[in-house]
Amino acid sequence: MSPIRINLLPHRQLKRAREQRLFSLFAALAVGAAILVVIFVQSWISGVTDKQESRNAFLRSETAKLDAQIAEIAQLKQKTQDLIARKDAVENLQANRTEPVRLMTEMARLVPEGLYLKSLKQTNDEITIVGYGQSEARAFSFMRVLAESPAFKSADLVQVVTTKIGNLELKEFTLKAHARQTAVPPEAKVKTPEKQVQGGK
Repeated sequence: MSPIRINLLPHRQLKRAREQRLFSLFAALAVGAAILVVIFVQSWISGVTDKQESRNAFLRSETAKLDAQIAEIAQLKQKTQDLIARKDAVENLQANRTEPVRLMTEMARLVPEGLYLKSLKQTNDEITIVGYGQSEARAFSFMRVLAESPAFKSADLVQVVTTKIGNLELKEFTLKAHARQTAVPPEAKVKTPEKQVQGGK
């Protein structure tokens, strides 16, 4: 006869032990899954961050290039304005190079008899005239003919004082006249060379 085996462990205790093992297994699986999820999320966040940093670096690089181009355009614009200002100055000089001669000729023509000019000083379009006359009326007459001349816009008598030159008693006058700018003739303007584009042969 075979020996009779008697299970001394209660049935409920065995079941509880089995359930504890299953719980521990599921808990370990859950912890492992959670760790994997955390690692995946961190890796995904790190990848997104690296990609965004790469985009930001690209944007910074492109912005720096644009800033350099804007600065270059501003320099070119300033150079263009300087060249235009120089061209205008050359045009004005070329157009007005005969202006002093014209004004002196016109003034000499308008000086009345009995009146003598001592000095002339021109600042822009303003001409200060100092001279002597036999009477105050001659200075006023000179002022009027200057104002009516097409070469001058206006003339103002600043002062008239009595002075002696030798034995002569004369009226020394100071007069300010404003010259009228003559129009720049087309032939006086400096022509800028134009680029000629020739096709390749």
